[in-house]
Amino acid sequence: MSARVSVRPEPVEGSKPTPPFELSPPFELSPPPFGLSLSKPSPAQVDSALAPYLSYICDACGYIYNEADGDPDGGLAPGTRYADIPDDWACPLCGVTKADFTPYTPPSLDALRASIQGSAPVATRGAAGVVIVGAGRAGWQMAEALRALDADLPITVVTACAGDVYDKPMLSIAMARSTALDQLVKESGAAAAARLNVRLLSHTHAVRICADTQQLRTTRGVLRFDRLVLAHGAQANLPAALPAALCWRINHLAAYQKLRAALGRVDETGPKDVTIVGAGLIGSELANDLALGGHRVTLLDVQAEPLARWSAEGAGGQLLDAWKDLTIRFVGGVQVAQLEQLAGRYRITTTCGQRFAADQVIAAAGLATPPRLARSADLKWDNGIAVDPTNLKTSNEHIHAMGDCIAINGQPSRFIEPIARQARAIAADICGATPAPYEPRAAVVRVKTTSRPLTLH
Repeated sequence: MSARVSVRPEPVEGSKPTPPFELSPPFELSPPPFGLSLSKPSPAQVDSALAPYLSYICDACGYIYNEADGDPDGGLAPGTRYADIPDDWACPLCGVTKADFTPYTPPSLDALRASIQGSAPVATRGAAGVVIVGAGRAGWQMAEALRALDADLPITVVTACAGDVYDKPMLSIAMARSTALDQLVKESGAAAAARLNVRLLSHTHAVRICADTQQLRTTRGVLRFDRLVLAHGAQANLPAALPAALCWRINHLAAYQKLRAALGRVDETGPKDVTIVGAGLIGSELANDLALGGHRVTLLDVQAEPLARWSAEGAGGQLLDAWKDLTIRFVGGVQVAQLEQLAGRYRITTTCGQRFAADQVIAAAGLATPPRLARSADLKWDNGIAVDPTNLKTSNEHIHAMGDCIAINGQPSRFIEPIARQARAIAADICGATPAPYEPRAAVVRVKTTSRPLTLH
């Protein structure tokens, strides 16, 4: 239906009246297009749209979901509210579902003190307090678990790096996401230390434990401790044929930042040839990410397929199928015999005589726990620092250990999920709070190969 509309302008004082003018077709008053509602949003819809974005923490591994950021790799666009997340969505770090997340607000000291008031007193603390070696996920979760029980406990964190807070598993997908290096850090070490009232000794190496005097010798002096927590993780293993000076080992943020700088931007310097030795979890994730980032990847392994540890679940075959359209060349059943540098590039030779040229070489042949600190304190060793499976105490009653550096009944603990539970168990033991026994369980492993994400056991 069309309509003729007359419009009579308001007269201006002192002017002659203006006759009306008309708007004729094609000006029409028509119903709104199909599917378009001109009704006002409800108050509830307005409140939801204007509400600040919230954060939720994974009770299993400590991953924090921020509604503003979403989880693009998991199908959640930035701005996705927690209430709108499908029930079958999986935590990008450990694979548990939405049901394992609870609201999260970074704890402040005032809030911690308020929550502790009126609760049972903590164990008598010494003046030296707790020293934590390591400022990765394990070290910072240990500090937060202690603070949740005692707002005034002296805590010192010793770390060889800057102590910045970041999710290490995110290093395996950062290039495909085009994540800027400065966006990988969630909170600076200095800011985390201030928030938790922790003394942070960054860029400081722990040298030796003097168990009899309860002292930790560092490159910045000697620290006394009432309790010591070793959370220094494990190192990337280096096969004998790979000189450390000629290859990368990506086990922390600083090394990853240097690798990204060496590779340069594909749109500026073109794609690079990258050879990765080791097609386990880390090697496969890095290969996937580098290829999606535009580089050419050769992936070498002694096994016939990638992710050979999970061959029973068909993981390797699924990855190879997903990689058909990517610039990833997998060569299985080979062992590296030599790595040499020639004219600014690298050449890898295998024991069977094959040769591979590369601009950069990455060693991804698993992890090994450095034994130096544990041996200096004469701690029991069993494929890692041996700990009590209930409270994570070592063979020295004043020393606990957690994360990648420990072994329980000879089995290393290399995954994300147990860390939060380990921290709670140790904190309860140190502070004399209600016991929170740690229970070893089979880990759920989330393989962040975005071409074919896998959840393995």
